[in-house]
Amino acid sequence: MVELIHKFLNLTAPTFTFFSLFLFYPPFLFFKFCQFLLSYVFSENIAGKVVLITGASSGIGEHLAYEYGSRGACLALVARREDRLRDVVEQARDIGSPDVLMIVADVSKVEDCKRIVDETMDHFGRLDHLVNNAGISSVSMFEEITNITAFRALMDTNFWGSVYTTRFAIPRLRNSRGKIVVLSSSASWLPTPRMSIYNASKAALLTMFETLRVELGSVVNITIVTPGFIESELTQGKFLDQEGKMIIDPDAQISAVPIRTVRACAKSIVKSTLRGQRYLTEPPWFKVSYIWKVFCPEVLEWGFRFFYLGRPGKSATEAPAKKIVDFTGAKNVPYPSTLQAPEDHDETAEDHDVTVEDHDETAEDQDKTD
Repeated sequence: MVELIHKFLNLTAPTFTFFSLFLFYPPFLFFKFCQFLLSYVFSENIAGKVVLITGASSGIGEHLAYEYGSRGACLALVARREDRLRDVVEQARDIGSPDVLMIVADVSKVEDCKRIVDETMDHFGRLDHLVNNAGISSVSMFEEITNITAFRALMDTNFWGSVYTTRFAIPRLRNSRGKIVVLSSSASWLPTPRMSIYNASKAALLTMFETLRVELGSVVNITIVTPGFIESELTQGKFLDQEGKMIIDPDAQISAVPIRTVRACAKSIVKSTLRGQRYLTEPPWFKVSYIWKVFCPEVLEWGFRFFYLGRPGKSATEAPAKKIVDFTGAKNVPYPSTLQAPEDHDETAEDHDVTVEDHDETAEDQDKTD
């Protein structure tokens, strides 16, 4: 009997769904349009409110601090690298934030995440926005990973770092009817080769906070950000290699896809959050990649395989996408100035003070996204 029921549903469910959407979708779109207009006109005034940002020492996190600060928000900024974080704190004050709290912490440690929220509450007495931005990336073919356990650091930071902090912050956000911003990535749906574990961590974030949105209802609004390629340390070539070591390799960025400036990305994130939007992809045109994923996954997979992998046994620098960038000089057109000639900066891992424990920079910041 159960099998008969399933056979019946296999035949009827798709047809019922198609016609239901045909009737329901037009008025639903009109409702969403009206909702957007209202949110655009009556966006939240963040002046004087408290915003907690993780991974604030560089990339998207740094520029989110500047954007919130310029709107008069009080800031609690979190990162591991104290020197770079202090510079961001001072600049956020200069831009206009009335009060900035610096918290040196590692979000991969649950005790640090609790301390982050506690120190914010002790200092400000409230919490209005939580921005889960901290993250790291990895670039390696899965079969070439020599120390698989080292990649726990990536999941500990990208996924558990956001989960831990959110768990301790939710009671405070309930009281203020606040907002959560989570930096996932377009990598959550794109099967980008050499980034399998990073992609998985961002997909886990996406599903986690979509579920949390259902549980919290309208009490705490959640904005899920899925960036494409964004100017950041990741797009400059900072990532975990196959041995689980943090390295800097500018040649790892092999895409000819235009890269969005981090300042423009941060501005869009704050605007969307204040309007209460559920999702944001930056740049907006990058959402077409999701359409290809849904309707033509084989074509998308073939494209990635051809352009990013090339012939078996060849390095990433010999992939067609890399050759196209080098041959045409396209890097000087769609890339921000900070990414056009990284060799001129003579940067090494030591310049960034990076180790496998340096988990606070956003890789999506990018993001493949990022």
